[in-house]
Amino acid sequence: MSAEKKPAARNQTRPVSVGGVTVGGGAPVSVQSMCTTDTADAEATLAQIGRLADAGCEIIRVAIPSAAALDGFAEVCARSPLPVVADIHFDHNLAIEACRRGASALRVNPGNIGSWERVDAVIDAAGEAGIPIRIGVNAGSLDPAFAEREDLTHVEKLVGSATSFVEHFRERGFADIVLSAKAHSVPTTVEVNRALSRELPDVPLHIGVTEAGTLRQGTVKNAAAIGALLMEGIGDTIRLSLTADPVEEVNVAWDLLSAVGLRRLRPELVSCPTCGRCQWDLMGVANEVERRLAAVRAPITVAVMGCVVNGPGEAKGADIGLAGGRGKAVLFASGEKIRTVDEADAVDELFAEIDRRFA
Repeated sequence: MSAEKKPAARNQTRPVSVGGVTVGGGAPVSVQSMCTTDTADAEATLAQIGRLADAGCEIIRVAIPSAAALDGFAEVCARSPLPVVADIHFDHNLAIEACRRGASALRVNPGNIGSWERVDAVIDAAGEAGIPIRIGVNAGSLDPAFAEREDLTHVEKLVGSATSFVEHFRERGFADIVLSAKAHSVPTTVEVNRALSRELPDVPLHIGVTEAGTLRQGTVKNAAAIGALLMEGIGDTIRLSLTADPVEEVNVAWDLLSAVGLRRLRPELVSCPTCGRCQWDLMGVANEVERRLAAVRAPITVAVMGCVVNGPGEAKGADIGLAGGRGKAVLFASGEKIRTVDEADAVDELFAEIDRRFA
């Protein structure tokens, strides 16, 4: 890593505790997701949370759309392996009750809660429960003082709304705040969060692209926006919103954190794009290696290269790898040859070596 560009120094934001996870204050960037289950169905919700925890999720958010979900929510909070954030829109009474039912944090948008009196009641309930609030701002729920102003850009409306909400919370004596201001546009997301990191440098930021789309498009948009911000030192916790199984959100989040050099939970696969010189089934082997690496919990770099002659040299930074051609494959570690194996046995030999060295 010494020759590689590292992310910029992060803003020294205020630490906020979400259950047992610290957000901000120099803590590692945490990974979040949101359940797609009916929160009233506690068993289904807990089963999904279990799968998300296994994938590496660290904070989970669940929706409370009505009072009918509150009993299930309480059960989820009592048994969840992850801290549970209650996602509330419109009804401030649901937020107040969620505080009493075991929420580790609230996510509310003051712009759709209603009057400031209702917002203040939520602030007071969270304060009594000793839990933080994520102020979540988006284009559809802006502070009315900014929403209708034609002299402001979309970015300025988002930043102004977010800043005004934070100021109000602070005036109420409530400081355990995490802030997010999301858009479906990558440039808007980046510009808004850059501005917030300047205007409110001590407030932890939850960053992500809202309504990013399905797995392929959503991954690209989130990686572009969140990756750019993380490389600039902006962001304390992330959710990669995808119209997909939320486990995919967690998988992509960890891949992104690894790619920008912030956190490694699992292996990174390095593979060349193949060309006319390739003389073995590089794509098939790479896909099989990627599939089997999903079960490995070691922050190693594994290479699969298409050329026996150049592969180990091009991937000398990898902890271990394969380079194949003409029915054979070279198994190498840190650029040095270990042995030559038959192509048919190459993947098994690779994983036997991974088990021996890194298990």
